[in-house]
Amino acid sequence: MEIVNHRRIFKMFKKILALGLSLCMMIGAVGCSGGGSEDASAGDDFKVGIVTPTLSVSEDEYRGAENMVEKYPGRVEHITLPENFNTEIENAISQIVSLADDEKMKAIVVVSGQSGLLPALQQVKEKRPDIITITAPIWDDPDMMSQYVDVNLDANWAKRGETIVTLAKEMGCKTFIHYSFPTHLSKESVATRRDKMKETCEKEGLEFVEVMTPDPQTGQGVAAMQQFLREDIPRQIEKYGTDTNIFGSNCPMYDVILDEALKLKFCVAEQCCPTPTQAYPTVLNLEIAEEDSQNYDKMNEMISEKVDAQGMKGRLGGWPMPMTVFLPEYAVELGMEMVSKGLTKEDVSNSEYLQNFAKEKFGIDTQFEKLKDNTDNYQLMVMDQIVY
Repeated sequence: MEIVNHRRIFKMFKKILALGLSLCMMIGAVGCSGGGSEDASAGDDFKVGIVTPTLSVSEDEYRGAENMVEKYPGRVEHITLPENFNTEIENAISQIVSLADDEKMKAIVVVSGQSGLLPALQQVKEKRPDIITITAPIWDDPDMMSQYVDVNLDANWAKRGETIVTLAKEMGCKTFIHYSFPTHLSKESVATRRDKMKETCEKEGLEFVEVMTPDPQTGQGVAAMQQFLREDIPRQIEKYGTDTNIFGSNCPMYDVILDEALKLKFCVAEQCCPTPTQAYPTVLNLEIAEEDSQNYDKMNEMISEKVDAQGMKGRLGGWPMPMTVFLPEYAVELGMEMVSKGLTKEDVSNSEYLQNFAKEKFGIDTQFEKLKDNTDNYQLMVMDQIVY
């Protein structure tokens, strides 16, 4: 009788042990599986919205956003501002705010280069404090932007007044000629950059020469400005020699400036909008395939080869890619990084972090610095220049 009881107890113990092991395995499997799904969901199941002008208003910024949509399908949502931005500002604001209705939306990037959109980002924060907001750029009051927007990015216009002159000196220039016109110089950023150029020329020992062209915005048109450049540039080079850098403050100037540079052999350290796509393809007759229209490495190689063939190696320069493509793409990448890694604006709002991030994501050297001492989250940037 005692043996039977022992056997029964032993059999029951084996069943309980087997059941316990099965339960442990099930719990372990569910625990591991469930934990993994939860982590993946937290890391992947979110969206970043980007707002840009339309293709016809700003092709670079539009293309930059579309590049991010293609790179992160289903995770980056791109909407465009109304074509008639100034008359449809309320519509633009409501479009931006509506992005916050999507519970998966975790970051919103606004790229406009205009003022008036700060209220949209303020409303987003009121509605969804968890959403990260980034501008790249908008031009509202900087102090208010620093207060209400998580991260603000823009080009360092004043710094370029220093870096362009410094590069011109490295190219061997002794004279720096600045072409502009009254309505353009009425813009603070243009005037500030000009003043910085003049100051840096004095510091570096270059002669600064300022020349006013006909004003294309007061009825005389672009053609009159370009014709003036055609006639005046040879006079200036005859006077100052080929160790002269010419800078024009307006984009249409560069079809003439770069063309004359190839003929007369003076220097152009950077264009007003430093990019391989501005004037270089036209002046150098580059044949760029549609699929290479944003392959900037290839474009820069093509420019270098053409420049070298014309005996101008080391005399022309720019930035490795358009700022107006870089900033939207950079801002989206930063938003993705902040959301996926749980980073705060304090984590990313320093120059070293932003520079390292640019190098990691784009392979490009940059210089970031804050706009003011008290605006860590408003950072201005320049790219390290490329010399062809």
